[in-house]
Amino acid sequence: QVQLVESGGGLVQAGGSLRLSCAVSGHTFRSYAMGWFRQAPGKEREFVSGISWSGIRTDYADFVKGRFAISRDNTKNTGYLQMNSLKPEDTAVYYCAVRTSGIPSHEEYDYWGQGTQVTVSS
Repeated sequence: QVQLVESGGGLVQAGGSLRLSCAVSGHTFRSYAMGWFRQAPGKEREFVSGISWSGIRTDYADFVKGRFAISRDNTKNTGYLQMNSLKPEDTAVYYCAVRTSGIPSHEEYDYWGQGTQVTVSS
């Protein structure tokens, strides 16, 4: 059973930074692509960023390009999302996910975490 646990969310002022972590257990993390998604109240879940199994290939939604950075440490079975220059509209529950294919996708993931709340105050 693959388990994902997000951490690092919280309350931050606009312009601030947070670093989310996603700890993966139960399988060989290094063979999985990983993605980050978010869901704001009343809105559908949306893709934020993805990273290939090797970390070489990354992908970002337009609304976070230049502000967020995805990374991973396969020796620690952990992925990260560094979020800088946060805006109130970034407020959402952030989820990490992995897929058995090593290539990131905007939609198709096999395992999901429970989410961590990020709140950005103006």
